[in-house]
Amino acid sequence: MKKNIFTREVKVGLMVIVAIFILYFGLNFLKGIDIFQKTAIYYGQYEDIGGLVPSAPVYIKGYKAGQVEEVKYDFSKKESFIVKISVNSDIKLPVGTTMQIADEGLMGGKVIQLVYAPVTASQALYKQNDMLPTTVSTGLMASVAGDLMPKIDKVATQADSLLYSVRLLIERKEISNSLGSIEKTTADLAASSAQLKGMLNNQLPSILNDVNVVTGDFKQVSGKLKNIDFAQTFASVDYTLKNLQNMTNKMSSNEGSLGLLMNDKTLYINLSNTAGAADKLLIDVKENPKRYVNFSVFGNKK
Repeated sequence: MKKNIFTREVKVGLMVIVAIFILYFGLNFLKGIDIFQKTAIYYGQYEDIGGLVPSAPVYIKGYKAGQVEEVKYDFSKKESFIVKISVNSDIKLPVGTTMQIADEGLMGGKVIQLVYAPVTASQALYKQNDMLPTTVSTGLMASVAGDLMPKIDKVATQADSLLYSVRLLIERKEISNSLGSIEKTTADLAASSAQLKGMLNNQLPSILNDVNVVTGDFKQVSGKLKNIDFAQTFASVDYTLKNLQNMTNKMSSNEGSLGLLMNDKTLYINLSNTAGAADKLLIDVKENPKRYVNFSVFGNKK
């Protein structure tokens, strides 16, 4: 009888090995490490790493080329930290390339940037496990602060002067008087608004009733005007105007008594002379009545 080699213990051991491999692969995957990618190791020595931690990315011109593998320290030395980085083996570093600690954005941590030196045709390359020259970037926040602080200082000085001028202006007596006047005006406007509101509530209905009455009267007048025969009215007016025109023409001509009276100069002179003679006669009758009227109770005297 053939003995089965896949016993329970063997199966458990295989499962543990597979789980360890999966765990290792998963952790490296989460760190961004490709375990199947060949890498080259380089070192850098620093006095202060500014918070750099293992598994921090390594960039070359913005491209992620590797990561920080390990950070060793020996505080008995001035340059206390030795940083170990891994870079994809297909990336060659020319001699003069520097390892620089920099900020990863405003809120990010520290990263390593490999700054290439100018490449020449006969330039040598770094080998694995070589020690690279190191630098530390001033940092994004420091550069921003260095650029902005003088401007902020200037703006703060100007703001202080402006606030001082505003305070002097507010403390002036004229401003206090103006504010008092504005407060009084506001109170008067509030009182006027209340009176207007009361007037609208009390008098507006009666005004609207009067307007409705007037509108009704206009409507009645409009209805009566609509019923008037304007054609006949204008015809009557035209007939009257024609009669007046005829009368005026006759008065202007020498026809008829009124025309002769108005246009005949001789008749006018005769009438004027007659009126003058009648006036003289009346004056003489008034002055000498006995000459014209003689009464006698007992008989006439010569």
